[in-house]
Amino acid sequence: MKKIALAAALAAAGSTAFAGNIEPVAVEPVVIVEDTSSSASGIVVPLIALILIAAAVAAD
Repeated sequence: MKKIALAAALAAAGSTAFAGNIEPVAVEPVVIVEDTSSSASGIVVPLIALILIAAAVAAD
């Protein structure tokens, strides 16, 4: 009976000793992909600015 009680105590102590993990949890980074618009949109604002400047110069 003492051996069974000793075995149960050792089993309980051993299972709680290894219950957690020492290594930190490896969390993979979340990758966010943004859709890009066409490259033509980058030239629209400068073209409108040039047209407005040309219109202002021509109005003088």
